[in-house]
Amino acid sequence: MTNPARSVCVLSARMMTLALALSLLPRAGVAADADHGEQLAKRWCASCHIVAPDQTRGADSVPTFASIARQPGFSADKIAKFLMDPHPKMPDMQLGRREAADLGAYIATLAR
Repeated sequence: MTNPARSVCVLSARMMTLALALSLLPRAGVAADADHGEQLAKRWCASCHIVAPDQTRGADSVPTFASIARQPGFSADKIAKFLMDPHPKMPDMQLGRREAADLGAYIATLAR
């Protein structure tokens, strides 16, 4: 015979583990935060890329974020996926999915 109190504790522990795991997943339907993406870009990307209209200096051999945003076929989703596994010349910044999506959303705002 099983102990009902123990069964409830085991079930509660499993539910808490599942709730924690689900909270760590990217939330579907939650829009990326372009403002946060701008903050990330200025902190991590501005040493090489020109990331904002008011920035005057960047590396000569890398595209500006605005030029990336205006490339044919550009999408925030594509650039976010690219940032999860960057080109060998780029440092691996260990971005999370939400950070990559936020950067992609910010870059998309520069296409205007």
